[in-house]
Amino acid sequence: MTRLGDLTKPVDLPGGGASSRTNPKPARSVTVTDVKLAQVNAPTGKNGIADCGVDLWLDWTSRAAIVISYGGFALLGVASVPRLLPLDSVHKLLMTAASIANVLYLSLVATTTITRLVPIQKSKGIEARISALLGTFLSITLAFLPKAELGPVWSALSTTLILVGTSFSFVVLRWLGKSFSILAEARRLVTEGPYRIVRHPLYICEGVALVGVTLQVLSPLAVLIAIAVVMAQWRRMINEEAILKLAFPEYRAYAANTSFLISTKFSQLFTGDL
Repeated sequence: MTRLGDLTKPVDLPGGGASSRTNPKPARSVTVTDVKLAQVNAPTGKNGIADCGVDLWLDWTSRAAIVISYGGFALLGVASVPRLLPLDSVHKLLMTAASIANVLYLSLVATTTITRLVPIQKSKGIEARISALLGTFLSITLAFLPKAELGPVWSALSTTLILVGTSFSFVVLRWLGKSFSILAEARRLVTEGPYRIVRHPLYICEGVALVGVTLQVLSPLAVLIAIAVVMAQWRRMINEEAILKLAFPEYRAYAANTSFLISTKFSQLFTGDL
């Protein structure tokens, strides 16, 4: 998921952008009108990057597609919860918790899409779009594979990974708010919260959930699908980095001081030094 947001912590979530509290300047602040005028008059960029003259019809059509698809998946998830009752085992309890977390995450994606900002820049070319769509939707095919025969320990582990990955994905997406997008599009730059630890925390969280789902349908085909998803997600991150560096000059300094995926400051989560 693209995490293109503000320079400070969101305060109007879900879908909440926030004003920056860092490095105040005496110059006049940029207003929404200024942004819209910049979008209308912006030139076409190079190297596969387009400065956005936003097609509002296309923008709202893509929003509708995301809302319908993710909203539909959320409704299917809600319908599946009663089949897990009664909660007469630890494994069923974990499965129910994971299902609820998944419904909440899918619902947040749908609602955030409605309120997100229009992009100020976006990637051009078919590769960026294919990578984003494959990274987003290819993992759904795992749900149609037959369940693997796992023992109680592996079953509990896989469900726990799904629960943890999905729950943290929800938390990270709350930080994105109005900055959220599926394609590589620049809205605002988020550098606080989980993005203070690594530059792509949402992909890590989704990766944890992906491992859990793959374990539940473990087979050569499932592993190949999971590898394809990881490759697509990697390309998404590269494409997003290119957009961010072009749209926000300050991103280079942020990237120089913040790990790509694996944080060297992970201990800060436990020491309270964040």
